[in-house]
Amino acid sequence: MRIPTVPVSLALTFILAGAGGSLPILTAGGSAPADVRISHAAAPWRWPLVPRPALIRAFDPPARPWLSGHRGVDLGTGVDPAAVLAPAAGTISFVGTVVDRPVITVDHGNGYRSSFEPVESTLLAGMTVGAGEVLGRSLPGHCGALACIHWGVRRGEDYVNPLSFVVDLRPSVLLPPVDPAPG
Repeated sequence: MRIPTVPVSLALTFILAGAGGSLPILTAGGSAPADVRISHAAAPWRWPLVPRPALIRAFDPPARPWLSGHRGVDLGTGVDPAAVLAPAAGTISFVGTVVDRPVITVDHGNGYRSSFEPVESTLLAGMTVGAGEVLGRSLPGHCGALACIHWGVRRGEDYVNPLSFVVDLRPSVLLPPVDPAPG
């Protein structure tokens, strides 16, 4: 007996309509602040490391902007130094030291900026980069004995989960089978 199913496009239409067209970003704790939504930049983004890195520490935004939290993700590089790549095209807006770490920031337009640390770079502010181009090389020390980089993304002044640009963080929705028409 064949069980009729709902076409995927129709199911997605109902799911997105019910969600108001935007779905929450999940944080490490599995909850989603009401004001944080998945917002993708104009072009698709890619991982800043190849191969796809291990997640060392997840995005854990603070409840208030002035409180402590983890405003990005820590990604395992495997080894130091590792090439750190631009996740999307943009313009270098900052290269320098913040506190005691070398940082590089890329302005991707539409209010999106991504920052990486500790990353040593020979690029200069004002230079343009394409998606996948080398920004610099990772340095040791951020994750203790583990080789990693910190990747942060801001939309305006708000930090957003960088993983929302490279993986689908929405929860899976299983639809029940549709009952066959009688007769």
